[in-house]
Amino acid sequence: MTAIELPESHAYPPQVLRDYAVLADGERAALVGPRGEICWLCAPRWHDEAVFATLIGGGGVYAVTPRERYVPGGHYEEGTLIRRSRWITQSGIVECREALAFPGDPDRVVLLRRVEACEGPARLRVVLHPLADYGAEPLYEPHRDAHGVWTARVGGLHLRWTGGAQARLTDEPADPGPDADPGTGNDPGTDRHFDRRRATRLVLDLRLDPGRQHDFVLEIGRTAPGGPPPQPDDAWARTERAWREAVPALDHTVAAGDARHSYAVLRGMTGARGGMIAAATTSLPERAEEGRNYDYRYVWIRDQCYAGQAMAAVGHYPLLDAAVGFIGARLHEDGPGITPAYTVDGGPVPDQRELDLAGYPGGYDRIGNRVNRQFQLDAFGEALLLFAAAARAGRLDGDGWKAAEIAADAIARRWQEPDAGIWELDARAWTHSRLICSGGLRAMADAGPPGPQARKWRALADTLLDVTTATALHPDGHWQRAADDPALDAALLIPSLRGTLPADDPRTRATLRAYKERLTDHHYAYRFRHDERPLEEAEGAFVLCGFAMALAEHQQGREVEAYRWFERNRAACGPAGLYSEEYDITQRQLRGNLPQSFVHAMMLECAVRLAGADGVPERPTSSRGDRT
Repeated sequence: MTAIELPESHAYPPQVLRDYAVLADGERAALVGPRGEICWLCAPRWHDEAVFATLIGGGGVYAVTPRERYVPGGHYEEGTLIRRSRWITQSGIVECREALAFPGDPDRVVLLRRVEACEGPARLRVVLHPLADYGAEPLYEPHRDAHGVWTARVGGLHLRWTGGAQARLTDEPADPGPDADPGTGNDPGTDRHFDRRRATRLVLDLRLDPGRQHDFVLEIGRTAPGGPPPQPDDAWARTERAWREAVPALDHTVAAGDARHSYAVLRGMTGARGGMIAAATTSLPERAEEGRNYDYRYVWIRDQCYAGQAMAAVGHYPLLDAAVGFIGARLHEDGPGITPAYTVDGGPVPDQRELDLAGYPGGYDRIGNRVNRQFQLDAFGEALLLFAAAARAGRLDGDGWKAAEIAADAIARRWQEPDAGIWELDARAWTHSRLICSGGLRAMADAGPPGPQARKWRALADTLLDVTTATALHPDGHWQRAADDPALDAALLIPSLRGTLPADDPRTRATLRAYKERLTDHHYAYRFRHDERPLEEAEGAFVLCGFAMALAEHQQGREVEAYRWFERNRAACGPAGLYSEEYDITQRQLRGNLPQSFVHAMMLECAVRLAGADGVPERPTSSRGDRT
């Protein structure tokens, strides 16, 4: 293969997931690798096509990489998604401070990068190669003005890049290798073989003296940028201030630093209209070559309810209000026909399809999600639990109460239908779905004024619990997955955490005991048993379930065990502190899309509840409400 044929997916190959960091501003996210490569960015919104897609075998990259041999590292600035990539080179130390300008503009990406030679001189190669539609459409109409600012088009988007005045247009491949000759490349002014029709990359060889810094600002939007480019100092100052205002101190929690980080992740994943994205990426495999590769760039009702519960426990309410507003709007618009997931704007999730790309190794290249065709009964129960938490905090308005009535009515109409359940499997009468709806109805009845409506909701909650007890209680006394499936399931831990049953109910204790014996391993937890293989061979440990175990042990008053579960699963992340859905305990690797919002939400709730912070609801003591 000649140099001109080398694709960037080879020049910047995918890394293990633990090595990535994420930048997010509420409207989109960028994934940054250890070579300073932004290998994933959808523009201008979460669910739009990617302009940097080497993560899943597409094209397009934006890299700032040392020219010398180096060891990578980095960290987030406390309580923010401002990242400092750091490289120890043979000549010194280089950092690249990077962030998406925060809060984000829904129509325009503003990506800030500030390179600094912290110790010794720095030699770096900067490559800007956007390719729209996951790598299908190249840069065109590139132009550098008299001030050294580049503008161009890529697909239907407009691009402006400041800081690259000395960059050259080239059709050469990206070359991140150490000690490469910075003089090579097809500069239009010096190379007679240069072909402007193929010139889709901007390449800059940057040299910095010790202590010096250099700023880059990349803008990508639907319309041509108006006015002068952002001033880096001003953009950084606004972003720093916005993060300080957005993320609370959380000193009342255990592991306050990690709690703040999870809060920052959840804020970065929540858009201006209140929707919280499940994960920033698509098609990262949960298990290599087993087909479990999905697009999570959408808002799952259940996931956002988990985040809202965490925020109610924290006692800091902007993201609780966002969850209530977004989910309430979906109920008002779609009623009992609410779907499990939406775009961040509240639109329908597109059908699943493949892109004809190589995919992340071991995975596929899927976008869209077939969840758009599912019915998940538990979404109504989770919505009621969310609204009840908001009501207890005095933050549920008239529209919220009306949304709760819509959800309760939907349960009354649809609870006997088979549904796909929390794990989105074949439709059947899943025990968890009915129990969580019972808990939601009871919580709303207790949160509101006494009267006919509360009595109706409480009666329906009792009916759901009684029918489920009659049909889905295993002879050994624990809940089973469904009336026709005697197996255990991690989801069966959650209803008791939400008050469907008290902690001392025999069904609660039997379920926890049986689950712990059969579906956990050294304080790692699994969802359910797929087949006869050992648990760790069928799928990774499910980090959400590990944190649910911490809460379940805490509910039982076993604080030492609760902390063991919390600490084991708190560590199931990479150096950037990001959680994916699963954790491969054999290889100690992250599996699945990241960052996975519902894991960060459950970690945050654990950090609050294990601390015994003020405002944490008391453990339920009765399976029947006392209010009339």
